[in-house]
Amino acid sequence: MKTAYPVILTPAKRMYAVTIPDLDISTQGADIPEAISMARDAIGMWICYEQDEGRTIPAPSDIAKIKTNAKETKTLVDIDIEEYRRAHDNRTVRKNLTLPSWLNERAENAGINFSQALQKALKQQLGIE
Repeated sequence: MKTAYPVILTPAKRMYAVTIPDLDISTQGADIPEAISMARDAIGMWICYEQDEGRTIPAPSDIAKIKTNAKETKTLVDIDIEEYRRAHDNRTVRKNLTLPSWLNERAENAGINFSQALQKALKQQLGIE
């Protein structure tokens, strides 16, 4: 589910305060890019939690209807909820795999953690980290 929520950026001492009115949450960032990134993360965490709890997620409101003062900036922050959930899902998954007996024996004798080795190899092959 791709969506975009209106946010309000308010300059403060050495940072920007961010309000997401539709979700009644706020965050902050050192500068505008960080504030927007933090807003996206806050929206993603909030929506994932609410979905997990079985609650209804409010639709984004019309940005034109949001009132701001002269110092505030209103903008939209987009997020792909499914992508956010996948990127931040650290649940473990059990996998059954097959390898030659001699390789298994040598790895066990060397004290290799199979799970860590597989994760490292998969990340390397996928170009992650």
